[in-house]
Amino acid sequence: MPAPDQALRQDARRTRAGRWQMLALALVCAVPVLASYFSYYVVRPEGRRNFGTLIEPQRELPAITATGLNGQPVDLRQLKGQWLLVSVAGAACDAGCQSNLYLQRQMREGLGKDRERIDWVWLVSDDEPVPAQLQPALATATVLRVPPADLARWLVPEPGHQLQEHLYLVDPLGHWMMRFPARLDKDTAPKAKRDLERLMRASSSWDKAGRVG
Repeated sequence: MPAPDQALRQDARRTRAGRWQMLALALVCAVPVLASYFSYYVVRPEGRRNFGTLIEPQRELPAITATGLNGQPVDLRQLKGQWLLVSVAGAACDAGCQSNLYLQRQMREGLGKDRERIDWVWLVSDDEPVPAQLQPALATATVLRVPPADLARWLVPEPGHQLQEHLYLVDPLGHWMMRFPARLDKDTAPKAKRDLERLMRASSSWDKAGRVG
């Protein structure tokens, strides 16, 4: 039988080897994600610029209990697993809100087969009723009520602008990672869509359509 000190040294070696194996496995799982972000953020053709603003550091989906239009509670973190194109506005949904909702839907549809990898989300910032005439157009959207104080702790507008003026992009890991310029319109939305297309290509090796879990 080995001496006690020899046995202890063998156990320590096995423990270290196990830890290295676990670390190696974690790195293997993370490599596709890291590579796709590296190719988007770092390996860019000369002169190419993002239209949206990259958020650094990225902010995770918070542990917020939202409410569906049916009154049921929804953990906001359940939205992980898909790209999310997010707008924020009160339920009355003024002209700017309606424009954002229209552009969200059009940008998503314009992605073709990749549209199944992205959800368009309206976060309603009050308890007022959503106009009945809007609801048919929201059939493919995710609409959740979130208290404005919770939204303000997560999403941040550009200086001099309001939260509801922007569209926000969240990756499938649940990180808010991009904010598009305020008040997109039919002339600037194609530039935002190009950012989406690039991200779809960069993440195609690891992100697939359909939410897991």
